Amino acid sequence: MIAATVLVVDDSATKRYLLVSWLTRAGFTVLEAETGGEALSRLLEVEVDLVVLDVKLPDMNGFDVCEKIKADPRYGVLPVIHVSAHAVDVNDRTQGLNRGADAYLVEPIEPGELIATAQAVLRYYRARQRAELLAERSLRLAETTLAINSASVLPALLAAAAEGASDIFGGPVVVVAETSEGESLAAVGNPASVRRWAVPGHRVAVGSLLRTDDPADWNVIEWPPGETVTVAAARLRVDRPPVYVAAPGSSQTPGSPVLRQLSQAVAAAVEAQRSFDEEHRIAVTLQRSLLQARLPEVPGLDLGVLYEPAGAQTEVGGDFYELTVLNDRLLVAIGDVAGHSLHAATVMAEIRHAVRAYAVEGHSPSAVLELVNRFMRTVLPADSATLCLLTLEPETGRIRMAGAGHLPPLLHVDGRVEFLQPRGPLLGIRAPRRAELELTLPPGGTLVLYTDGLIERRDADIDEGLRALAVSAAEVEPDLDVFCRRLLTQLTGAREQADDIAVVAVRRRDNS
Repeated sequence: MIAATVLVVDDSATKRYLLVSWLTRAGFTVLEAETGGEALSRLLEVEVDLVVLDVKLPDMNGFDVCEKIKADPRYGVLPVIHVSAHAVDVNDRTQGLNRGADAYLVEPIEPGELIATAQAVLRYYRARQRAELLAERSLRLAETTLAINSASVLPALLAAAAEGASDIFGGPVVVVAETSEGESLAAVGNPASVRRWAVPGHRVAVGSLLRTDDPADWNVIEWPPGETVTVAAARLRVDRPPVYVAAPGSSQTPGSPVLRQLSQAVAAAVEAQRSFDEEHRIAVTLQRSLLQARLPEVPGLDLGVLYEPAGAQTEVGGDFYELTVLNDRLLVAIGDVAGHSLHAATVMAEIRHAVRAYAVEGHSPSAVLELVNRFMRTVLPADSATLCLLTLEPETGRIRMAGAGHLPPLLHVDGRVEFLQPRGPLLGIRAPRRAELELTLPPGGTLVLYTDGLIERRDADIDEGLRALAVSAAEVEPDLDVFCRRLLTQLTGAREQADDIAVVAVRRRDNS
């Protein structure tokens, strides 16, 4: 038996009584109306699933009433069954069906025929409604899946899933997943907020499952009174925690295919995000471990450095710096390996170690670059890098500098700035020997070396970045670490940078 509310429209009290009695005994909830106008008004006031409509009414004929019901979206999609004792010929029945009726019964009507017809029409409409709902939800599922896979970080991914699920199911939704560090995050609401919240323990095998839970187990949000919670859990690998999507039980169709598919889409996207985060964390850890843990203490010099990895959505790069005391000189190097990957970080480590090894042997900066270039072309023929290398004598301020395609160092003296030009082709290609630039760093003077992430923008010319750097470096703080941090803040702003950034500042103290 299909539970439904039926509106019977007939001006004959006797016939209306019979129709209402038969339908009521069959288990339907029945409402009554005597005229077409009254019927149309009742349909705007109450929820009705089926209209049983007499053709001959005192104010308008049933054909007109049926046509109004079918044409006006305020009434929704309602099935109509015509009944008539007068309009009984073929032309009448044809007109009724052509103007929107779903069935046409001619009196005298048997009770069983009326009930069977009502149930058949309702079954068709319920099936049609389920199909339309599934089609609409499938479309929204595709849109939500696109939004999920477009997210750059896990909280944004979960928020997109929660907002999409809320649109799909028309109610409160919770989406839960663990980060690569084991922290459980839950996204709720539309627009979604993300917070820490752990799912009560349940065993979930590889694959997906559906279950009905007590709302108290999902108290991260407040559920409607009397509501159950349908939970879809999906797990792609046995060594990964499952993801959960919880929605109101009343919003689900049999089998909840859309909820299950959504949980699987979230699980796939979370797995990809977790793998990326793990690789990025490993790469950043590797890169930081290869950078200097502490700077040397050099009498007569102040030193400051800054290293800032790219945002979480970008792979790690190959930026590096080196400050090492060799006898009575300070060796300073800064470089950038082409590419963003674990491979770039490992190439950076090899170049950095090669620079130190050749410098320890006593070679000049230009000779070190020549040897490193030969090393790269032999051992790393597919890679390239930029590098600026110098030696500085603290007592005299004498500098010998050589460059290999790197950005020009900035020299600050007495409030004036200029860019030095140690010219030379990048490392990794066959090229003539690089010339050296010699200069003296005066007392109080500051030399600034940096990588391209500090000044380059996708939407601006590099000369604009150099001019902005010159303006920001016109003043140098007593603490060079503070100075480097200010350069980063002023030149990159609050945005998430797309490249690694390294900055080295060296100042010769003025003891006069």
